[in-house]
Amino acid sequence: MYISNYRRKCEAVFLFFLLFLIICALRLVYIQTFRSNYLADIARKQHNLFAEIEPSRGIIYDRNMKPQTLNLPADSLYAAPNMMSNTQKKMAITQLSDVLNLSQDYLRERLFRKKAFIWLKRKLSLHEVEEVKKLKIRHLGFVRESKRSYPNTYLASQIIGFAGLDNTGLEGIELSFDEYLKGTAGWGLFLRDARQSKLDVYEKMVLPKDGMDIVLTIDQVVQYIAERELEKAYKTYNAKGASIIVMDPYTGRILAMANRPSYDLNEYKNVSKDQKRNRAICDLFEPGSVFKIVTASAALEEERLNEEDKIFCENGAYRVANHILHDHVPHGWLSFREVIEKSSNIGTTKIAQMLGAEVIYKYIKLFGFGSKLGIDLPGEISGMIKEPRYWSKTSIGAIPIGQEVGVTALQLASALSAIANGGKLMRPYVIEEIRDKQGRIVKKNSPVLIRRVVSEWTAARVAKMLTGVVEEGTGKMAQMQGLTSAGKTGTAQKLEPGGGYSHNKFIASFIGFAPAQDPVVTIIVSLDEPRPYYFGGVVAAPVFKSVAADVVRYLKTKQAVSTQLKLNEVRRDH
Repeated sequence: MYISNYRRKCEAVFLFFLLFLIICALRLVYIQTFRSNYLADIARKQHNLFAEIEPSRGIIYDRNMKPQTLNLPADSLYAAPNMMSNTQKKMAITQLSDVLNLSQDYLRERLFRKKAFIWLKRKLSLHEVEEVKKLKIRHLGFVRESKRSYPNTYLASQIIGFAGLDNTGLEGIELSFDEYLKGTAGWGLFLRDARQSKLDVYEKMVLPKDGMDIVLTIDQVVQYIAERELEKAYKTYNAKGASIIVMDPYTGRILAMANRPSYDLNEYKNVSKDQKRNRAICDLFEPGSVFKIVTASAALEEERLNEEDKIFCENGAYRVANHILHDHVPHGWLSFREVIEKSSNIGTTKIAQMLGAEVIYKYIKLFGFGSKLGIDLPGEISGMIKEPRYWSKTSIGAIPIGQEVGVTALQLASALSAIANGGKLMRPYVIEEIRDKQGRIVKKNSPVLIRRVVSEWTAARVAKMLTGVVEEGTGKMAQMQGLTSAGKTGTAQKLEPGGGYSHNKFIASFIGFAPAQDPVVTIIVSLDEPRPYYFGGVVAAPVFKSVAADVVRYLKTKQAVSTQLKLNEVRRDH
């Protein structure tokens, strides 16, 4: 009986194990047949990390191929929230908050997402990377990316602009040419070990396409000279703002463009809109007496006056409708040439009355005022010019001397360049060419003639008048030793918000070119609300003098060196 019971128990146990083995076998068959792909996928996800491979952003160069931007390596921190327990997440939040200077609420929101991959912070500093590594938090990792850097900090900041943490352009050329600079992202499947640490091994990979490079017309040396002198004047005269443009008058190439206030491109997060604004192309102001070049050009081109024709300047007071027009210094009889040299408002107004509103307006438009010039920078405005039908009875005494009009520094530089180059209005531009990473030119800009403004003969005569302004007139502080120049001063009262002109707020300007014969550069200098001095001939003309002297010397030396190198090559070939 005992043996029989024992046998039955053994049989039951055997049958149990047999059934268990059959169930296990069937389970294995089921898994291998029906669940293998699903489980393999889970395994792959546990050991694979999908990550975007960032392209290298294109470099921005000056015209001499000196880099204005760099791409520096930087590590970005990610987490795998689905692999972390709630306890791990809470600990990570507490530890990372101080190290990364991130709020706990921000980290909590990200780590408690049901995600296999999520960024915690992009492009950490070296110190941050080291501190995070010391914490040894599981399920965190780093991906190597690049961080945009600007080696020249403040130089040409409003032109170049900046790119954000995701390497997308946000201001300036970085923004307007982002489609060329940013490239196309790739992707890769990284292998991970059992601890979920990323290994630098790719299972699959699609290579990114790097961005294209941009070559500017800006010359880094010229830009530095212009900014150096503008900064001095800006601080010396406690100005509200300031702008300078250095242009090749024959081609329209912008060699330098700067504004104050400015900012460090590497510290763009806390920069104000005022600092980012490219005043040279987007600030509207009444130009004052620099605008008299339009009236002078119109009178000569229309053959209504010769340089020595006499004009009575009413001893400093002249009624136009119900308004009394004044000269800053009373004059009697002046020649047309002297009217420009001494910047007589009354003399200029009388010339304008002789020509009539329609003729004055015609030449204002011919010189490019009231329209965008088409520069390849974001933010250019067209200015403000009234058609003659909207002129008041006093407009004929205001517009020809630079009142009741709104212009930009760029428009003034282009207009004066038309005098310097023999009468041609050229399209200004800052992009010389765009190249791919193999150095092939994808897009190239060339000088573009907008239109002829005046004849070569008229331009030469106006240029001679402007030479007289520097040698004998209001622009004497622009004189340089061993180098002739031509230019025009401007001192414009600013409009008050409630209407009427201010008696203590001015725009001080000087526009000029050098040398006077065969000019190399056109320069405009403009200071907004300089104090205590505010005359263009006192405040802006010396800036022109310093910039022109150094820039012309630099460009001529550079040209001479280039010519000599070419001659040496020819000699070697022969």
